[in-house]
Amino acid sequence: MRKTVLAKARILLSNAHCCNSPRQAHNLLSPLPSSLSRFLSSSSPSPSPSMAPPVSLHTINPKVLKCEYAVRGEIVSLAQRLQQELEVKPGSHPFDEILYCNIGNPQSLGQQPITFFREVLALCDHPALLDISETHGLFSADAIQRAWQILDQIPGRATGAYSHSQGIKGLRDKIAAGIEARDGYPADPNDIFLTDGASPAVHMMMQLLIRSEKDGILCPIPQYPLYSASIALHGGTLVPYYLDEANGWGLEVSELKKQLENAKSKGIAVRALVVINPGNPTGQVLAEYNQRQIVDFCKQEGLVLLADEVYQENVYVPEKQFHSFKKISRSMGYGEKDISLVSFQSVSKGYHGECGKRGGYMEVTGFGPDVREQIYKVASVNLCSNISGQILASLVMNPPKVGDESYESYIAERDGILSSLARRAKTLEEAFNRLEGVTCNKAEGAMYLFPRISLPEKAIKAAQDAKTAPDAFYCRRLLNATGIVVVPGSGFGQVPGTWHFRCTILPQEDKIPAVVSRLTDFHKSFMDEFRD
Repeated sequence: MRKTVLAKARILLSNAHCCNSPRQAHNLLSPLPSSLSRFLSSSSPSPSPSMAPPVSLHTINPKVLKCEYAVRGEIVSLAQRLQQELEVKPGSHPFDEILYCNIGNPQSLGQQPITFFREVLALCDHPALLDISETHGLFSADAIQRAWQILDQIPGRATGAYSHSQGIKGLRDKIAAGIEARDGYPADPNDIFLTDGASPAVHMMMQLLIRSEKDGILCPIPQYPLYSASIALHGGTLVPYYLDEANGWGLEVSELKKQLENAKSKGIAVRALVVINPGNPTGQVLAEYNQRQIVDFCKQEGLVLLADEVYQENVYVPEKQFHSFKKISRSMGYGEKDISLVSFQSVSKGYHGECGKRGGYMEVTGFGPDVREQIYKVASVNLCSNISGQILASLVMNPPKVGDESYESYIAERDGILSSLARRAKTLEEAFNRLEGVTCNKAEGAMYLFPRISLPEKAIKAAQDAKTAPDAFYCRRLLNATGIVVVPGSGFGQVPGTWHFRCTILPQEDKIPAVVSRLTDFHKSFMDEFRD
């Protein structure tokens, strides 16, 4: 049928060209029946290949182009490609495995989950197990009891169901109780917003605070790239304050004041101060007196204090202790009406390392009911965070207690992980400080070291020729020679003219000697190759 109609159309057109008079031609070329017109139009050729695509780098949101996240950037993409090559062709590189020291992802590097946490999760995800007598021989009594308590709080006793947009009320009660036990000051479950890890909570607050590029957020440099990326995506301005590397990555209030005034002189309205404690990527733990200075600064300047406290369990030196900013502010006599404070916590870090479960929360204090209503509205847009993550967050803040069946095994697992992390941190710190031209501050907490490397001028020139940052050039060469993945300091920010890289302390303890050996041999070879 289609071929017949097209053929007749061609004949009509051909006859039109052959007509002896304009009148004959007009009759032949008079409008076609509507059905034939529609048919012919449907068979018209496709648009020219040269037509611009509807979406290109020139037409997407420029804020997305501005956003960068070095932790999973170019170096990691190269590492993944090398890993695939090793799988396809073993022996194709001078190493037999990729050692991912780029990201705080403990279980991907062999860390085992906490047994009690996983027992409770398993029972909540498959409640039918609770009705089987054999379960009592496989699961601890307190895990069974906790699972029943949690299931009674979940709509329909189903972890596949939506919850309240702030999170399940009973779980928020447990988290608030855990915060109160930690700090010694009351906590309100209505201040808790459960989220899929800490990152969505950070995005939520940036979305709330940033109105335009004239709004600024004070951020530490070096900083975790989540903050620069989130500020860029929401159209704000990052106002940097530099941590003092010579003073153990200290935070000086004089630097905060200097950068605040500098921002104001440029017409930037600074809305909030981000503090990461313990520090990422720098690993420092703030002293209590320093935290008091920071709280006073925020109160005096009318800034929201955004306290990233996801590494609160990761403190490795006896002379330092974690104190939440909420505890500090309350101990100074400041209440809800005195300071606006948002604290972030996550199940991804600490000793639990449950990154893939995506659990976390923010505690929001010092905001009026009208603003709180807007925060809830934004949370509601996402319906709710995942239920497994909510359960884990409640377990992290309320682990087994003395007298519980799981308590001793829980303590052994927790302390075993934390003491091993402390040993790994010390071994890597000492190894870095033995390298020519490298200095590394002590890792007091968190999961990272951020050594400074003095690169020869020839290496800097080679990086310029390769159109890359000198520390990225070093990290790329390290990866290609050893299979070790670290993140260039330029992805976190650093004092201009200095070069660093971030290395996690997460490879299992039996892998650390290989990391040290490979890194030491590479660094000597690199320095010899580019020696001035």
